[in-house]
Amino acid sequence: MMERELGILMLDTQFPRIPGDVGNEASFSFPVRKKIVTGANPRRVVMQGDSALLSPFIKAAIELEHEGVSAITTSCGFLAMFQKELVNAVSVPVFTSSLLQANLIYPLLKTNQIIGILTANAKTLGARHFAGVSIEHIPKVVYGMENSDFAKVFVGNRTSLDKELAQREMVAVALRMVADYPEIGAVILECTNMPPYARAVQQAIGRPVYDIITLCEYMMSGIKRGI
Repeated sequence: MMERELGILMLDTQFPRIPGDVGNEASFSFPVRKKIVTGANPRRVVMQGDSALLSPFIKAAIELEHEGVSAITTSCGFLAMFQKELVNAVSVPVFTSSLLQANLIYPLLKTNQIIGILTANAKTLGARHFAGVSIEHIPKVVYGMENSDFAKVFVGNRTSLDKELAQREMVAVALRMVADYPEIGAVILECTNMPPYARAVQQAIGRPVYDIITLCEYMMSGIKRGI
């Protein structure tokens, strides 16, 4: 039987995609097929939430399905805003954002615990995205990477990346988040460029950390059984 393939709807970017990033094939234990949605740059998706992008994302998802992928994800957690529309556009499973894991993680936490979300930009991640993946009801706090070198690379779409600096910045924000909210029981990394630093964040804060890679691996573990 041919190995199941994950389709990835890719933003139109130029920044580096290192191992661990959703756009790097080495991040996965299964084959992937990527499709760039031309014009869907980080500013339009993250900063503007541009609804005009829905049609080209649906078109690209349908193309991936026709090419034979077994499931579809995306290269930006902000595409949670299109979750329901993309699910209804194709017949294969679609999981647009790591935020979908909140519904699985929250019941595992103690009664007084909440979920922490680390995002590329906390100012623009909000109700529209949470409603898209049906996590409005879940107690959570959101901290972002605004004004960091990380944001300048991945939202500003720069061509160079200082991996060590990005990691230090992420760890610093994660530590501040759990210091402000010690009731956080688990953390979700919204940004699909954050998984390379998930281990460092987890070691720093001493809490479980989930991201787009953990979601893809979980989903594909069931899909690869041959549905």
